Amino acid sequence: MEHSRVPPVHAWLILGTAVLAVSSAGAVFMLMSEVSPLLKAAWRLQATSLVLLPFFIWQVRNTSFEWNRTVAWIILGSGVCLWIHFGSWVWSLDHTSLTHSLLFVTAHPLIIVTAMICIRIKPHRWETWGAIIGVMGAILAVQDAGSGPVTLIGDAAAFLGAIAIVGYFAAGRVLRGERQMPLFLYAFPVTFIAAIFLTIHAIFSEGANMDTIVVKSSIFGWTDAAWIFLVAYLALGPGLVGHTGINASLKWLPPLVISVSVVLEPLLGGLLGWSLGVQDVPNQWTWIGGPFMILGTALAIIGTNHRLTDEPVNTADN
Repeated sequence: MEHSRVPPVHAWLILGTAVLAVSSAGAVFMLMSEVSPLLKAAWRLQATSLVLLPFFIWQVRNTSFEWNRTVAWIILGSGVCLWIHFGSWVWSLDHTSLTHSLLFVTAHPLIIVTAMICIRIKPHRWETWGAIIGVMGAILAVQDAGSGPVTLIGDAAAFLGAIAIVGYFAAGRVLRGERQMPLFLYAFPVTFIAAIFLTIHAIFSEGANMDTIVVKSSIFGWTDAAWIFLVAYLALGPGLVGHTGINASLKWLPPLVISVSVVLEPLLGGLLGWSLGVQDVPNQWTWIGGPFMILGTALAIIGTNHRLTDEPVNTADN
């Protein structure tokens, strides 16, 4: 018996909600300007790990999954990629404009298309055009640099975050899509590993410590009343709904279509930053580039559906 691998409707709903959630993170991080960048990222993933832990325990008790050395190495690699992604991206927010940071950290569609070609996976022509048009739209939108100085090192750090997130997407696709690993069995250890690395990174690079007197330099300072509500939002919104939603959608959707969808983050994040007063009013370039970004996302989604429809899978041996 054969059937097509066309993603179900709820996969797109989960992805759309996740993209909206992750788009809000940059503006919220900028509200925490008193805290050093790596420590901010560590706080977010520490809190997200606590949110994911009860779901992880529940799935450990109620689901069966075959753990082995390969799975463990993939999870470790995914956690390292998430550490590099968050560390470099949040650091870039303090060294370039919000819009530039969001542009370069979401340049991953072109990286994925290039990687697909290198490993001889032929993307559908509409997927390729979607990636190109989406990134071109982001380039147009980024002519509106927004508030904050633009620096080459800040832009480069954000682009390193884009490279790292490709590895995170790929690991999630293998474990969630191919091996059908339960969502929270995957999401919690990956997030926890990244939180540990970010905390250690903040200790050595930024002088973070256990001292609770100076809250903004304490590795658990997010539990203080001054920060707990913002960090709680980052854990529940961009963390649980956003990144966990992306991990959930990787069960049905390939990394490219998720990557192109996340290209909308500069547009959505810039608008939210403006509404929160941490970003200037978007100028005409944002409104010119935005429709191209939306068009690119739509083309990638349509192309993915066509490619998966043309690649039936045989379930006779299942």
